[in-house]
Amino acid sequence: MHGLVDHLQAVAQLAAGFSGGDSADLAYLAGLWHDLGKYRPGFQRYIRQNADAHIEGRVADRDKTHSAAGALHAMCELDRRWPGVGGLAGRVLAYVIAGHHAGLADWIGGLDDRLFGQRQSDSQLEYEQARGACLQAGSGLLEPPVGFDPTRALRTAPGLHGSAHRLAGSIWVRMLFSALVDADFLDTENFMNAVRGRARHAFPPVSHYLRRLDARLDTMATRVRQAGRQDDAVMRARCSVLDQCRAKSALAPGVFTLTVPTGGGKTLSSLAFALQHAVRHGQRRVIYAIPYTSIIEQTAEVFADIFGAENLVEHHSQAEADDRRDTQASRLACENWDAPLVVTTNVQLFESLFASRTSRCRKLHNVANSVIVLDEAQLLPPDFLQPILDALNVLVAHHGVTLLLCTATQPALTTRSELDARRNLRGLPEPTPIIDDEASLFAALKRVSIRWPADLLAPTGWLPVIDELLGHGCVLVIVNTRKDAHELTRALPAGTLHLSAAMCGAHRKAVIDEIRARLQARREGDARPLRVVSTQLVEAGVDLDFPVVYRALAGLDSIAQAAGRCNREGRLAHGEVVVFVREVPRTLAGLRAGVEATRSVLAQGLGDAPGPADFRRYFEDYYRSQRLDRHDVVADLDDHDRKLVFAFRTAAGKFKLVDDQDQATLLVPWHRYDDDPRHASLAGQLQKLADGATDRWLLRAVQRYTVGARQKEIDTMQLLGDVKELVPGLYLLIDELRYDRRFGLLPKGAMLDAATLVQ
Repeated sequence: MHGLVDHLQAVAQLAAGFSGGDSADLAYLAGLWHDLGKYRPGFQRYIRQNADAHIEGRVADRDKTHSAAGALHAMCELDRRWPGVGGLAGRVLAYVIAGHHAGLADWIGGLDDRLFGQRQSDSQLEYEQARGACLQAGSGLLEPPVGFDPTRALRTAPGLHGSAHRLAGSIWVRMLFSALVDADFLDTENFMNAVRGRARHAFPPVSHYLRRLDARLDTMATRVRQAGRQDDAVMRARCSVLDQCRAKSALAPGVFTLTVPTGGGKTLSSLAFALQHAVRHGQRRVIYAIPYTSIIEQTAEVFADIFGAENLVEHHSQAEADDRRDTQASRLACENWDAPLVVTTNVQLFESLFASRTSRCRKLHNVANSVIVLDEAQLLPPDFLQPILDALNVLVAHHGVTLLLCTATQPALTTRSELDARRNLRGLPEPTPIIDDEASLFAALKRVSIRWPADLLAPTGWLPVIDELLGHGCVLVIVNTRKDAHELTRALPAGTLHLSAAMCGAHRKAVIDEIRARLQARREGDARPLRVVSTQLVEAGVDLDFPVVYRALAGLDSIAQAAGRCNREGRLAHGEVVVFVREVPRTLAGLRAGVEATRSVLAQGLGDAPGPADFRRYFEDYYRSQRLDRHDVVADLDDHDRKLVFAFRTAAGKFKLVDDQDQATLLVPWHRYDDDPRHASLAGQLQKLADGATDRWLLRAVQRYTVGARQKEIDTMQLLGDVKELVPGLYLLIDELRYDRRFGLLPKGAMLDAATLVQ
């Protein structure tokens, strides 16, 4: 039996260590009082009858609830001892303690109602019972530690003392919440599974990662010299980018930009900056955030090849359970980003900064004192751009974060005022550019010319596009929608390859590996045609090198990224990018705005190779057409009167980079489609999941075999017996006819292709 006093004291110590500084005292109190409600006789009866008592709220049992007692005690006791300032400190603890199972609540109409309003009777009874039992036990837990001073604990709290950043207070509370939640989970995990707990401390220091990366970069430089390519323009440019990243890593923490044309080696150079900067300035980890789940595998694979897969956290699972369906095991399996190198998605990073759920917030204290690399920074969603920038400003100003914006098409993210105040932008501080002469670098790496359509307004049918494509033996086509990708692939000759997010990660990787092998074979004389049709997922982070690329008209940044898949290594005198116009569905408002901004920049004059100044004009025009906080998230979290009144749950409901209300994750039994030995372990992993195993290592191992799907579609498939739910939110595909070896997950009623179905 895990003793309650032992648990409370252990959680208090862990939470204080996670918080540090003046906040450590509040974190300690949060840990000490978070489970006071478990002293209740009713709860003690309940816990002896139920093994899953760590999860509160999922079962309607009044004996089970226990988080209100500690929250009420914090508010009443601290305000009694230190009127005014103690009450403010108590409110902070009330958010954190009352939410440590159910998640952060709104104050008005939420927590105040639960503790002091219409719903207070149950909470007051819980507190009275717990307090009486605790006093009788004589544990001394009800007393604040000797020397605790709420004035000192709050004196450096961001947001309470005139911070210029509107989200400073709410993020500070989230950090305390994260420290408590992670400490609670870890102590429970250590008791339940000490082996798993010890595994969390197996990572080497950040300096080890830097040494491994430096060794790999030295090896790559040697290979370039041995191949006699050290004087190639591309290789000289890549070497210059790396040298400047290493040199600028010595500068003080802050905001940096790495603006490098696609093919300039920015992935490893940005990582070199981040690791060296972290080592120099004592930062704990590097968080490498990527916009698309569909392309994270390539970056994670590159990093795993250098450092070992066991030495990084790759976190992009969409299989996180809703709190109402949570279990103790699923909670313990969620990530806390405890590795020195984390590869994740923008969705995971930013939704965690605005989430109310415990599983999402758990990792936040590990974001502090880190280096965040935002790869392809131009893909930050405009509807949420203002709250994202507000949050990043707080992390940089108050939580020891260095931010690196890494892209070939740098967006305009500094402060800007417009005549229409709704279009104003509270931007990042003026960043430090790592590249001294960006224009010269772009000129040195110019490897393609862009052919624009004569009429930017008239959509093009497939027949003229197909006629042109058939004239090329090696060509990549990038379109804006899965529908267009599906139609065009079917219209082209057999053997045309297809890429889209309807394919699981392992499937996409198999196709990308085939494309690379075929490209290499063509360089060695293979005359077989190679035609590839893809959605825009291929534009960010997928290293391909085609002589010709066709791109449906989109935002200028997308067209430039498409150009980065053309003559990438500079083997040709120049490559060719051909832009054609397709109808953009009205539902894709962001894409339509990007197309209009591209037309605007072209009307002002643009050559065949856009540069940094062109992208700045494009993004200024693009953002001007958007509402940058469309859902008014900041207003819910702006503590303008310094009373710490936040609407955490309301803001979390609004801040959805991907609308996941109707989303689920489908696990594809890919070993049945591809007999590569690398997938042989999947059968055993599926069996473990079917048997009820849910540890984080297992869930992480199967991520590359998952596909996002609409929950309604999954529900229908489940009724038909086509899928089986393994853990909350994660379903196994049973009917293998629903997945095609060419196109991936087929929509309902899609035409089946006998040549590509699993045999």
